[in-house]
Amino acid sequence: MFSEERQIKISVLLKEKSSIKVSELSNIFNVSESTIRRDLREMEEKGLLTRTHGGAVNTEKTNFELSFKEKEDKKHAEKLYIGKIAAALIEDGDTIILDSGTTTLQIARYIKAKNITVITNSIDIASELSVRKDIELIVTGGALRVTTRAMVGPITEGVLKSFKVDKAFIGANGISIEEGITTPNIMEAYIKKEMMKAASKVILAADSSKFNQVSFSVICPARAVDLIITSSDLNEDVIEQYKEIGVEIIKKGNEEQIW
Repeated sequence: MFSEERQIKISVLLKEKSSIKVSELSNIFNVSESTIRRDLREMEEKGLLTRTHGGAVNTEKTNFELSFKEKEDKKHAEKLYIGKIAAALIEDGDTIILDSGTTTLQIARYIKAKNITVITNSIDIASELSVRKDIELIVTGGALRVTTRAMVGPITEGVLKSFKVDKAFIGANGISIEEGITTPNIMEAYIKKEMMKAASKVILAADSSKFNQVSFSVICPARAVDLIITSSDLNEDVIEQYKEIGVEIIKKGNEEQIW
């Protein structure tokens, strides 16, 4: 197979998976890893991908970001389910962080626990919980990103550094064992990192479309989260892969795993 034909097929694979490893490509095309690295270097020079340590990601997708409204309309039923399951993990008296996002907004809507403290950088979650007399609400403040309606920046980071909580519920745009948990915006990545540092347990709430996707800014390695709550159509093989690195996944049908 000529290098041009191989590179076309690599591009197709990247559109399907968003990220891929050199070793995987070497096995697929039955060529040496040095040959694959040469292909990836040539493709990066053409602007077709971005090389990473040990592989490559699809350049076209890494910094793409839907608006809050566009996200809200996508996979709405799945987000409702994720919200219900995640909210069931919140116990009376808990202190929690709720990251900004359309999925975490559903968590806020389904909270049944009482006498809890919620810290959030979301104006929508703040509005949703503002009528709950049994919830102490702390809003981080900061600069508002209109695209995602999230508060970010040094003010937000400073507030988050002032707390230690029981659980943090985080959103993300990409979930990959190889490339980690990612999001398109570097400022939001910093905020999510601070949320994770503040929490005893980190729970990622994201539908199945986020798996095997890679965005521009790395939040953390996949193994840094304790639990992922996702939609019912995630393949069982993927769940097993995450179990091997110590990350539990809850989806419809295996809710009994809730701790």
